[in-house]
Amino acid sequence: MHASTSYPLGATVYPDGVNFCVFSKNCEAIELLLFDTADDTHPARVLRFDPDKNRTFYYWHMFVPGLKPGQIYAYRTYGPHDPAVGFRFDGWKILLDPYALATVMPSCYDRKAAMRPGDNCAVAMKSVVVDPRAYDWEGDVPLQLSYTHTVIYELHVRGFTIAPNSGVTPSKRGTYAGLVEKIHYLRELGITSVELLPVQQFDPQDAPLGINYWGYSPIGFFSPHAPYSSDQSPLGPVNEFRDMVKAMHKAGIEVILDVVFNHTAEGDHKGATLSFKGLENRAYYILEKDRTYYANYSGTGNSFNANHAIPRRLILDCLRYWVSEMHVDGFRFDLASVLARDEWGTPMKSPPILWDIESDPVLSGTKIIAEAWDAAGLYQVGSFVGHRWAEWNGKFRDDLRRFIKGDAGMAGAVVQRLMASPDLYPQPDRKPNRSINFITAHDGFTLNDLVAYNERHNLANGENNQDGEKASFSWNCGAEGPTDDPVINALRTRQIKNFFTMLLISQGTPMLTMGDEVRRTQQGNNNAYCQDNELSWFNWALVNQQTEMLRFVQKMIQFTHVHDLFRDQHFWRPEGVGEGPYVTWHGTELYEPDWGDQSRTISYTLRHPASGEHLCALFNAYWEPLDFELMPLPAPEQWHRIVDTSLSSPHDFCEMGDAPVVQTDHYRVAPRTAVLLLAHEEVSRSRTGDFMERLTARRTQTRPRR
Repeated sequence: MHASTSYPLGATVYPDGVNFCVFSKNCEAIELLLFDTADDTHPARVLRFDPDKNRTFYYWHMFVPGLKPGQIYAYRTYGPHDPAVGFRFDGWKILLDPYALATVMPSCYDRKAAMRPGDNCAVAMKSVVVDPRAYDWEGDVPLQLSYTHTVIYELHVRGFTIAPNSGVTPSKRGTYAGLVEKIHYLRELGITSVELLPVQQFDPQDAPLGINYWGYSPIGFFSPHAPYSSDQSPLGPVNEFRDMVKAMHKAGIEVILDVVFNHTAEGDHKGATLSFKGLENRAYYILEKDRTYYANYSGTGNSFNANHAIPRRLILDCLRYWVSEMHVDGFRFDLASVLARDEWGTPMKSPPILWDIESDPVLSGTKIIAEAWDAAGLYQVGSFVGHRWAEWNGKFRDDLRRFIKGDAGMAGAVVQRLMASPDLYPQPDRKPNRSINFITAHDGFTLNDLVAYNERHNLANGENNQDGEKASFSWNCGAEGPTDDPVINALRTRQIKNFFTMLLISQGTPMLTMGDEVRRTQQGNNNAYCQDNELSWFNWALVNQQTEMLRFVQKMIQFTHVHDLFRDQHFWRPEGVGEGPYVTWHGTELYEPDWGDQSRTISYTLRHPASGEHLCALFNAYWEPLDFELMPLPAPEQWHRIVDTSLSSPHDFCEMGDAPVVQTDHYRVAPRTAVLLLAHEEVSRSRTGDFMERLTARRTQTRPRR
């Protein structure tokens, strides 16, 4: 029989039993509870740790012979309950193992029982013993796709397939297995990476209305969320999640997890005792000077103490596990700036945990994406640490929203966003694709609602319409909500196409949100975190109802995949300077960009010196048509109209072989319209010099302004 050991943490399977190890510095006694089923009201066995034999430093460990994978277990700890000094030991409470690789939920789970005095054994979540080696990956490995070939699609595992009209096998709706049945849709859309809203085990009842739909309420960082599995056996969620990852990889699609290490489901001083509070409250959380209270940089009641040695090790071990044993391809870190704070909440110039994540060899091929702000005012977009971290570019979202709805004075800012924001990211060695560009995300209006509502409509959330972002930079195009007015509806369609066009051709890595491609609506709710119903679910009837928009998005994604102009790792440069695409900025007249306070237009041409591709982009956010002068091309090349968002399908997007030739030296751009023209050089190298000389000469010509 094995002697128990203090490493690894968690439950480790051996041929003759299982070793359990958990950290607690200040508790006086610990019990290991073994259960036969998730719904057991009492443990089948209770094993008490001997502090002389089963404790090494602050690690409590025990080897239990004969146990197998699938064994359900939990802990109880006994020690001082003195919140004023940060101790919250409570021997009545069932505690999850922080390193548990799987979790089970009883059918009668009750969060409130973990918030009030007394025994919650019958209604508590419990941990499961897992042997991560017991799975056949069939040679699968993380894909490690380059950012230059990445299009991210943010989706909710349950919401994507739970609707009755999803076409998914009824028993698999809303699950990892259900997602597998929709891989064909994702492939046809053209995305390369799915970014899953939280799938780390969370507390589904941690919300004012008792419904936490989004999942930003973690309690089991290593465990796949059990209710998202169609297989509800103790080991079912782990294997079904792996099946999903393996199927995604076979289809060439990465799996990125939205991970939440900034807080947990245990909440504030009035919250639940589920795991960390009852094991070592002072280590796992940032506490106020009066240690009764929790620092709240996450906006959810507590803040995880990420730069303390114990939570810091947990985070790294967790990320390594998801990559090495679950084969995920990357992570988006929710409110990542909380991880930049020290044990007292002060922002650090060089946070150890963030550098650890960046430099860890196991994670070296993994995408790491920061939401570079927190809920207490720390905003680090453009200043987040590291050489590898990508960032959600919130400035991109806000500036493009304002420009496309017609706000004055936004052209200059949007020019920066189109170029992957060199004003935010001036580092000379930085790659443009580390800017994650997006218009919408789970948090806020859907893209359809962004052009259909001026105000948030969140009464259904039960917070008197005071929750959710107040300044969304939305515009309803003339009517609040649904309308039968064909002019308004046509304008909304055009505006959505404008958003997709600018998003997908901008330098940086684009991210789309589930259902925007078919105009999913939340009826003006911009904070649907507690709406586990049709309001938040993907309505698959829209796939047939919104064929024009779906086609446009598919074609735009395909367009950016096949042209080198959109897949280069260099920032755009002026003609002849450095490597990568060359950009020339214009206004309605050539070489005369107007980015002043009253400007609502942007025009530029791109040339890729290697592929010979030319792109002309014309954006008119004004409410009148405008004529844009076109840059001349070397004969016999001509501009071909690929995109004109003022036109109906199929003329809104034309393949190069079918795209009409622009016969004049001007293009009239309709009000609130985006236009893309494309050409290929067919001239020899000897003629390229002559062509560039003509361009240079034309730039220096003096022309009167119009």
